[in-house]
Amino acid sequence: MTEQPTIIIVDDDPGVREALGSLIRSVGVQAKALASVPEFVKEGRPEGPTCLVLDVRLPGRSGLDFQRELSAANIHVPIIFITGYGDIPMSVQAIKGGAIEFLTKPFRDQDLLDAIQQGLARDRAWLENEKAIAALQARFETLTPREREVMALVVTGRLNKQIAYDIGISEITVKVHRGQVMRKMKATSLPDLARMADKLDFTAEKSQSC
Repeated sequence: MTEQPTIIIVDDDPGVREALGSLIRSVGVQAKALASVPEFVKEGRPEGPTCLVLDVRLPGRSGLDFQRELSAANIHVPIIFITGYGDIPMSVQAIKGGAIEFLTKPFRDQDLLDAIQQGLARDRAWLENEKAIAALQARFETLTPREREVMALVVTGRLNKQIAYDIGISEITVKVHRGQVMRKMKATSLPDLARMADKLDFTAEKSQSC
């Protein structure tokens, strides 16, 4: 992960934006301060590890509304909520929605910095996982339709002779396809191949439509 981490601050109070930006930059982390959710939507999330420091109460969409919209759109970014008007139901809703932390102003600088490190660690792990899945998908795309069909049956534990019977080809042909699958997917063992299929959410039914 070579990209620099970025903390996005979304708060409609210029003083708060400036103070938080200075705090974050003081520990050597890049910070970008925005006044509203639409600004964030327009710019999009940066390429590298990212964490969003989001005020709960904003003009237009609230921070909690935005959290729900991001989740519905399958856009991943760790969120730390800050608010001067927090209550327990609000904080419970935020944390249930996947927020890293819910901080009520005034909060300790260190509490925010600790939450940011936690958020960045979570985002790094997510990005690495996405990268690994993309690499797996690229390998999977090199398989022929028949190889995908064989792979789907191999990972269920079917023997070569059973697979040959299932799809109407010879056992030796199954062995050839199986070898090609292992080589192309760079799998070191059957359990390794099964884990790959699981990460790709690949099943026998899906192999028919690939």
